[in-house]
Amino acid sequence: MSTVYSPNEEFHLKIRPGDVGRYVLLCGDPARTEKIAAYFDTAGFVKSNREYTIWTGTLEGEKVSVCSTGIGGPSLAIGVEELIHCGADTFIRIGTAGGMAPEVLGGDVVIGTGAIRMEGTTMEYAPSEYPAVADFGVVAALADAAKEDKVPFHVGVLHNKDNFYGQHSPDTMPVREKLRGKWQAFLECGALASEMESAALFIVCAVRRARAGCIVQVFANQTRRAMGLDDPMTLDTDAAIRVGVLGLRKLIQRDRASL
Repeated sequence: MSTVYSPNEEFHLKIRPGDVGRYVLLCGDPARTEKIAAYFDTAGFVKSNREYTIWTGTLEGEKVSVCSTGIGGPSLAIGVEELIHCGADTFIRIGTAGGMAPEVLGGDVVIGTGAIRMEGTTMEYAPSEYPAVADFGVVAALADAAKEDKVPFHVGVLHNKDNFYGQHSPDTMPVREKLRGKWQAFLECGALASEMESAALFIVCAVRRARAGCIVQVFANQTRRAMGLDDPMTLDTDAAIRVGVLGLRKLIQRDRASL
């Protein structure tokens, strides 16, 4: 697929083929890219434009990159599309989330097997009936990495939305009944945590035939708070970063072994 509007580089990321590896870690916050790149065997800054900051280096002798995508599905979809234009085909999002299921504590990590598409971006890619699911091999590598790192982790479905305050202040929204009703239904169906990007990642990668996975670190759990349970809170992302990078190492090793 050719670049749009800009003949020599990607319009938003300002990169060209060769600037990134086939394996790309994604995060929301541009400031987190350098923190993630520090776990690479080698790393160097590539480009920063808008919400997109990119570093490229090596893991296990393989060229890899990290790219920030800002908040939400639209900017993530743009970033992933342009990274695919430049040769990327495997993505792992390392992010943050709020806990939903009572057993998910602040500081735990959640590895997404799929995402609830309560957002708008993916509706312009695939019919609502099509599920947003992660690649099994990526999920397995992340789960094995979490076990090895001995971090508390959960594997299951993530809730996605476009309105952060619709989750945290639903009663202030004119569609309060819809928000409260769906939230309760998703809880009863077993959703583990809520964030804003994995559905777009899974669907874009499905449409473009790329692999995708997602690991998020939980800050706190509003369900536990509402139940009067202890609700530990953390603003740290180190566990998700460690497990995400280790999971990518394992995936690279497994890809080589399958050749």
